[in-house]
Amino acid sequence: MDLVGLFPYWVVVVLMMTGLYITIAQGNLIKKLIGLGIFQVSVFVFYIAIGVVADGTPPILTPGFEVYSNPLPSVLILTAIVVGVATLAVGLALAVRIREAFGTIEEDELLPLTHPEREG
Repeated sequence: MDLVGLFPYWVVVVLMMTGLYITIAQGNLIKKLIGLGIFQVSVFVFYIAIGVVADGTPPILTPGFEVYSNPLPSVLILTAIVVGVATLAVGLALAVRIREAFGTIEEDELLPLTHPEREG
């Protein structure tokens, strides 16, 4: 396979590592949610990339076509996008409530406020 054919997989690797790094390295809860969103997009791109059928047509039976693509990956990704947006909305709502309750969304400032016995 040539490098052009591997392009979607390189995009997946870059997005996945970027999302993972942001999620692990950042202390801000909003930045962590953005990192998780980037990681999630990489999974979507990967799933779409492996579902591509070369010279595949939509699964409508017509004479002259023998290779059909499977619509299931696209349907699953649409469902996953909806679930991902809903999960992100819940995460952002939790971040707002944490900010209201504790006055910060920085992880290193939240730990002493939520677990005073761990200080020191």
